[in-house]
Amino acid sequence: MFVALAPPDDAKEELAGALQSAYEQHPQLRWNRIEDWHITLAFLGELPVTVVPVLRPLLAQLAASRPALRLGLNGGGHFDERLLWSGIEGELEGLGRLADEVRDLARGCDVAFRERPLRPHLTLARARGVNRPAFCRWPRAWPASSAARGRPSASTWWGATSAAARG
Repeated sequence: MFVALAPPDDAKEELAGALQSAYEQHPQLRWNRIEDWHITLAFLGELPVTVVPVLRPLLAQLAASRPALRLGLNGGGHFDERLLWSGIEGELEGLGRLADEVRDLARGCDVAFRERPLRPHLTLARARGVNRPAFCRWPRAWPASSAARGRPSASTWWGATSAAARG
């Protein structure tokens, strides 16, 4: 199970439009569905089925009590030639605090999980099996494009009320 912040539909559609030629040029990659794009705040792993009904209302209450964060797209790159990502910019300190609060809440419910640093990104695609050479054509990191920056749909992202537990 993981707890994540999902972008609004208009931001996802804008990024998907910008990626259209990449989809066509790189069909060998396993592209994530845009409805699955998210920023992981906490990866909790396998949990007993009884824990989710306890966590869900607490997470909803936490999300509802926080102001919206202003986040946007900022470049991207790949991790180890296996995962293609889009970067995030904006209120990253607030995002970090939200992730810390989510993790504290999980710990308060006696959920043990592996601590991982927050690396805000949207996973866009993964290499299929051993097909990593496709990533050799992508820079490890690339700057934000003017198409994805500074426009209201991309720069005014995500209220904390979008946080949800997924398992």
